[in-house]
Amino acid sequence: MHPASPNARLASGTRLALIGAIVNVVLAMIKIASGILGNSYALIADGVESTLDIFGSLLVWAGLRLAALPPDDMHPYGHGKAETLAAIAVGVLLLGTSVLLAIQSIREILTPHHAPEPFTLGVLLGVIIIKELLFRKVLRHSNELGSMALESDAWHHRSDAITSVAAFLGITVALVGGPGFEAADDYGALIACAVIAFNGIRVLGPALNEAMDTDPGTHIHDAVRTAAATVAGVEGIEKCKIRKMGVEFYVDLHVFVQGDLPVRDGHAIAHAVKDAIRERMPSVADVLVHIEPFLDGQQ
Repeated sequence: MHPASPNARLASGTRLALIGAIVNVVLAMIKIASGILGNSYALIADGVESTLDIFGSLLVWAGLRLAALPPDDMHPYGHGKAETLAAIAVGVLLLGTSVLLAIQSIREILTPHHAPEPFTLGVLLGVIIIKELLFRKVLRHSNELGSMALESDAWHHRSDAITSVAAFLGITVALVGGPGFEAADDYGALIACAVIAFNGIRVLGPALNEAMDTDPGTHIHDAVRTAAATVAGVEGIEKCKIRKMGVEFYVDLHVFVQGDLPVRDGHAIAHAVKDAIRERMPSVADVLVHIEPFLDGQQ
């Protein structure tokens, strides 16, 4: 169930994004330092990815903060699209990160170096646990909010967990295999890059659709139509258009009423339809109702 106020929902999301940024700062420093001391480029690459996670979480935090601002003269529909733009930025960041790390991973594969130190495995195991727990918490919260930006932040955490798993496996192969397997952790980093790119595409696609006002789906339409149909005087629904703005929806609805109804009564029905929809669906910010005359014999 959504909290009553959209601002309260967004505020809880911004707090979670800020916590994620703080966690990423700590983990990035630990991983980069451990990678340097432990001769593991996979761990260094993982640390770089965590560093970029910091910017991703801050982008989400800023997007949610801006999305919570009320409508003004320049933005009559509010600032909800800032949340969508933050999700797009995070998706692009993930894709860019995967390309840069892949290039450096190939360079490391071609450069002879020492095998990683065993203690790096313990560092990675701790990181994997922390990041997976953070992913699940943020994703659950994003589903409750309907926040695309927060969902992108969750998948950023999952990407970090996966890169750590790949690094863990690569280092394990390098240690167990011995001489000749020193580059195994670099191959692990390369595999992780493909996973990061996949998650970038997974985040970017829905965010771009939302930016283009893609229809949110039949379940939203059905809920709107059902709520409108409960209002006395509504003879039918002609058109229903819905778009998502941040964590809220805006509805344009054409409603049939009796053609000989006075304007005052038609206006009252329109308000009743809006109230019925918003009462049933708190995520709907506004409903624009257009009254159409229903003629005898009309289907």
